Amino acid sequence: MAVDKQHINLRLDAHNVGLDIPREHEENYRKAAELLNRRYQYYLKLLPHASSEQLWMYTALEMAVSLQSDAREKSLAPVEKEIKALNELITNSFN
Repeated sequence: MAVDKQHINLRLDAHNVGLDIPREHEENYRKAAELLNRRYQYYLKLLPHASSEQLWMYTALEMAVSLQSDAREKSLAPVEKEIKALNELITNSFN
């Protein structure tokens, strides 16, 4: 089955990025570009003398840390659920 793709153009700071993406992912790409631009602008205000490359490195690092944190929380969710169930079982056994 062929994936329905479309070409989109995103603006990241002063850069135009053209991509061919699955049509159903367009909104995610646009929201991601907005997030990146907001974080880039944050670092630009924080570090006005930094180069564009430095600002993009800070932006990328922040996004990578966020991604790692989200992945860790997702991987721990089943463990936390199991611990909660075990705690309830232990608590109920004393009643």
